[in-house]
Amino acid sequence: MFSAKQFCAVLIAASVLLAAGCSSTPSQSSTGQYIDDSAITTKVKTAIFNEPSLNVAQINVKTYKGVVQLSGFVDSSANASKAGSVAREVKGVASVENDLKVK
Repeated sequence: MFSAKQFCAVLIAASVLLAAGCSSTPSQSSTGQYIDDSAITTKVKTAIFNEPSLNVAQINVKTYKGVVQLSGFVDSSANASKAGSVAREVKGVASVENDLKVK
């Protein structure tokens, strides 16, 4: 049987391991950051969808630590520029890497 001391020690060790598993590293985002990035990606896709001149099916959106990357093919350089400016206006976006190519 576990004594109260042993139980507390196991509980503390499990808590430390759990907290370490949720922290971020330079090459990996934390659980909270991943959720934030997912929300930003959704907001950017929605903003692009709501812009009549842009085709959301042509534009891929990925977010990592607040940096939004746009990729894919658009019909004109004006559309590429517009997609970048729409993405920059979304709350939570730190910066935008616009890698859109014109067909």
